[in-house]
Amino acid sequence: MAEIHIGTSAFTAAGWENAFYPAGMKPADYLTYYATKFNTVEVDSTFYRAPSVATVNGWERKTPERFVLAAKVPQLITHEKVLQDCDDDLKRFLEAMDLMGDKLGPLLFQFGYFNKKVFKSGKEFLTRLEAFLKKLPKTYRFALEIRNKQWLTAEFFNLLREHKVAYALIDQAWMPRASEIFENFDPITADFTYIRLLGDRKGIEQQTKIWDKVIVDRSRELMSWVNVCQRTVRRGISTYVYVNNHYAGFAPGTIEQFQKLWKASQ
Repeated sequence: MAEIHIGTSAFTAAGWENAFYPAGMKPADYLTYYATKFNTVEVDSTFYRAPSVATVNGWERKTPERFVLAAKVPQLITHEKVLQDCDDDLKRFLEAMDLMGDKLGPLLFQFGYFNKKVFKSGKEFLTRLEAFLKKLPKTYRFALEIRNKQWLTAEFFNLLREHKVAYALIDQAWMPRASEIFENFDPITADFTYIRLLGDRKGIEQQTKIWDKVIVDRSRELMSWVNVCQRTVRRGISTYVYVNNHYAGFAPGTIEQFQKLWKASQ
């Protein structure tokens, strides 16, 4: 049966010490507490460097059975080497993440916006991506996010579908709304869906950098994402939703709003 998993992007943030975690709780206990509230998390720290064995063992030890930990692929692969000459880097990352065992969730290739100095066209990106995807091990769940909206083509989605890599749907100002994408393509390219509610980082940081309360009303947008998740679950597709603090100011609060809308829609 298709399931919906919803959690936050990272499990620590400035302001969560009292707004989410009990006052006085040691940071070493955060993940254990987090896992009593949500059944999944997207780890952000792996984007900056591959995690150590001790770190991954700690994540596994502090979470219960059926918890799902998603993680970003290191930027060394996506931003610095941009999918070239990185086989060993990916192998080391995967070997570390393997320590999560059955709790290992999707692994996200998060690409930034590429200008013409990096790729002259979307077709040039696809050529490199295709060569990379052909070498990906098939025993993991991978998702992929791009931020060049002109590159959302039938050829792009078909390539992901061929290799069973999920397209990461994101809520961000410069990318099309999910409804627009569904009107033109079928963005479900694997046996699971990956959704990231990212928001406007620059805009919200002009208002706050302490993430302890919801300060932006996202009710309308959240309802649209509830509709997307209903659509995927009806298709028998397990769905992973990760919420960033930049989306509305306080990711746990956004999840609470989402869950209320989800229950009301059933």
